[in-house]
Amino acid sequence: MAAQGIARLSVLLMALCLASPLAAQPDEQAARARLDAIGEQIQAATRELSATRDARDEAGEALRKIETALAETHRRLDALQAERRTLDTEVARLETQRDTLEAERAEQRDALGRQLDALYRLGLTPQLKLLLNQDDPARLDRLQTYLNRLARARHARLDDLARLEAALADNRRTLSTRRDRLTALAVELERRSGELAAQQDAREALLARLDERFVSEQSRLTALAQDRAHAERVLRQVQERLARLQRPPPSTAIAGTRGDLPWPVQGSVTSRFGQGAGVHLNGLLIRAHEGTPVKAVHAGRVVFADWMRGFGNLLIIDHGDRVMTLHAHLQHFTATLGQAVSRGEVLGAVGTTGGQASPGLYFEVRRDGEPIDPGGWIARR
Repeated sequence: MAAQGIARLSVLLMALCLASPLAAQPDEQAARARLDAIGEQIQAATRELSATRDARDEAGEALRKIETALAETHRRLDALQAERRTLDTEVARLETQRDTLEAERAEQRDALGRQLDALYRLGLTPQLKLLLNQDDPARLDRLQTYLNRLARARHARLDDLARLEAALADNRRTLSTRRDRLTALAVELERRSGELAAQQDAREALLARLDERFVSEQSRLTALAQDRAHAERVLRQVQERLARLQRPPPSTAIAGTRGDLPWPVQGSVTSRFGQGAGVHLNGLLIRAHEGTPVKAVHAGRVVFADWMRGFGNLLIIDHGDRVMTLHAHLQHFTATLGQAVSRGEVLGAVGTTGGQASPGLYFEVRRDGEPIDPGGWIARR
């Protein structure tokens, strides 16, 4: 089964090399779409390959499903929280606008009242009085001009009042819609939070079952080594085929930033290159609070964003120049497969996926498919 999975992955990757969509398609957008489609097939084949051994271990497969579901719940909760913050800001803006409109309407009403009072003092038919009084023609002309201006001002005030009334009605409708959405968001947030709690409980129970499989520390270390060997096999297959592309990914000049790259997350380093166990052997394990944003250390393109045994939610960025960075144990992904990312862009959040007991980020740098010490690439602190 595993051999067939690797063969299928190899065929797909070879197809990527032979197709060379960037060279074959004159339209760059169409070429990227085709490359992404092939990339999704590769990721699907990798996922199938990852599941071949886990298929013999129901608990291992269940962990993948639970952590994938947890990632989606976290992603949805983040999206709901972001929408609520946006709506809160919008509601505050609308309420300020409403207060301004109401104050302006009150001012217009007061001004109209003063105009009507002035007109009342002239009597009910001031124009007729002017004609009957047979007063000085110049004075009559001035009074008529005044009356005309007063009438125009009154009509303008009435028009302004109608405009303000319509704006206030529209404001109130929008406010009502936003508040209804906030109410619905509160209900959905509560429901998602309940789902999250249930999924986390299920994960804890599953991890306890997984721990029961290991009769000794040596058996646990053996399983971790097997996970690392599996990951190495998959990653090298991907790197070898990508290296054969007729037109490799464009350079992002990452080599020139060596020793000056930012940290993907701030936290305490609990294992360094060559010190960790299992999949953590070839990089840095950085402990940080769960949910802490994980950021790209350099510009590149996401070539893998999926769950992998040992790594949990794993995101890989290709930076060109045959350099890739790996980000494992993510709580959920923010960046997606095929997305171009810039330095400092958020890729996801620190999590515990891959069966980790404590939240943290595992970070690797690879060149030509081989892991190299990230300490030589990221800035000292």
